[in-house]
Amino acid sequence: MNPESRPPLPPFDHTSATLKVRLAEDGWNSRDPSRVSLAYTGDSRWRNRAEFINGRPDIIGLLTRKWTREIEYRLIKELWSCTSNRIAVRFAYEWRDDAGNWFRSYGNENWEFDQLGLMAVRHASINDLPIKESERKFHWPQGRRPDDHPGLSELGL
Repeated sequence: MNPESRPPLPPFDHTSATLKVRLAEDGWNSRDPSRVSLAYTGDSRWRNRAEFINGRPDIIGLLTRKWTREIEYRLIKELWSCTSNRIAVRFAYEWRDDAGNWFRSYGNENWEFDQLGLMAVRHASINDLPIKESERKFHWPQGRRPDDHPGLSELGL
């Protein structure tokens, strides 16, 4: 197997796509831009909100800016649909800004993978909802979401 490959590999079925989504969630919850960038092709194309980027250096830059601004970031992703080399997910994440204001950001992503299981294309649509700290639902310690923590559907999101 190629050392750069990222199993599970396409074509995806429900089980392999669900695992791929969880692995992506785990990576993003690490808040390590360099680590996260390795799940994408070297020339990966993104639309993230209104920003269009290409390649791992741009991914690292975007994620570095993101996690500098989005403090105490915690993310949950959920499989929406999949076909051979494409996966659609919905997600929510909670974070606060440096003034202590809390937000829950909701969105969906469309992903396309190459034969090595690296994401070549990512389209993300995201909306931010101001919330009170008392309305937070994601309370695990920073990092990977515990296996017994409810997902989006279980939380009614």
